[in-house]
Amino acid sequence: MSLIENTKRVLSIQSHVVSGYVGNKAAVFPLQLLGFEVDIINSVHFSNHTGYPNKWEGDVLDGTKLLKLIDGLGRNGLLSDDDESGSGRIDHMLTGYIGSESFLRSIVTIVKKLRSLNPKTFRYVCDPVLGDAGKLYVPSELVDIYREEVLPLSDVATPNQFEAEVLTGVSIASIDDAQRACGVLHDMGVPLVLITSIIFQHGNEQITRVGSLTTHDRSPTIGMLASRRRRSNSGTEIVDQYILYAPLIAGQFTGTGDVCAALFLAWTADLSDGDSNELNVALEKVGGTMHAIVKRTAEYAESLSSSSSNEAKRVFSREMQLIKSRDDIITPPRLFNAIKLAPSTAK
Repeated sequence: MSLIENTKRVLSIQSHVVSGYVGNKAAVFPLQLLGFEVDIINSVHFSNHTGYPNKWEGDVLDGTKLLKLIDGLGRNGLLSDDDESGSGRIDHMLTGYIGSESFLRSIVTIVKKLRSLNPKTFRYVCDPVLGDAGKLYVPSELVDIYREEVLPLSDVATPNQFEAEVLTGVSIASIDDAQRACGVLHDMGVPLVLITSIIFQHGNEQITRVGSLTTHDRSPTIGMLASRRRRSNSGTEIVDQYILYAPLIAGQFTGTGDVCAALFLAWTADLSDGDSNELNVALEKVGGTMHAIVKRTAEYAESLSSSSSNEAKRVFSREMQLIKSRDDIITPPRLFNAIKLAPSTAK
């Protein structure tokens, strides 16, 4: 069965747009399709994402109001329960775009509260949305808060390549670099890391580094690297690391990281400490679904590109084709193999 077997509840705190698919609009639908109940708090409520040419309108939720919403849930028994049904328990918390210091510190307060209420089941998945392509989207002061306060509380982190570099201080130009960056994040206290998009600047490094691709041309690829630090039954520390490569699809598509974090939450929700093979299966499911969504979106955008000179319409054409990708979310196409990595030799 492709759906997650046991219904679980996620508190998702992210941005929201009226039109398009970023933040909660991108993350909630896949989680619901995969059997999760999702409680939604919108950190911002915008007309559209910020990549449109004519800007946007909307409101921003501050940290004080966020905590009031949590208090309301708590007073009504919606954060935890006292029986065995689990109907009111929040098993997972997922965060994405956060634009202010006060809001991020409120997230820290909420994580601690939920973990104290549900110490056995609670799991925090942090998508540390800082920026991309060498540019920060958020105030630089948030970087240290993530490093020192948020990531030490996180069970899972899903940075993109740029975010991983900013958070760890490791410039990622090779697989060894990416493994080392994951090690730094593990040292901060994060047991499970997914670097959601890695593009090496010097061609297909994976041909010579791991050498198990089905093709050996030098066509552009995008990589995803999953790393888990765990303890074996005997107490020995083990690090499982897998990388998956997919063809790089040209174009700029917003919200892909939000979908990716939600899928990774779903497919690793029941990850056990004893089986390393579960991680590569989860990575292959996430990679297959993401490639299908982006490919479908790119094809749709291409079909409209010659029919409009309006920039806003061109941006709209690149909104993710999420609803049309329903089947690929429920039953991920197994298009790519996750490759197990040997321990990094980089210092």
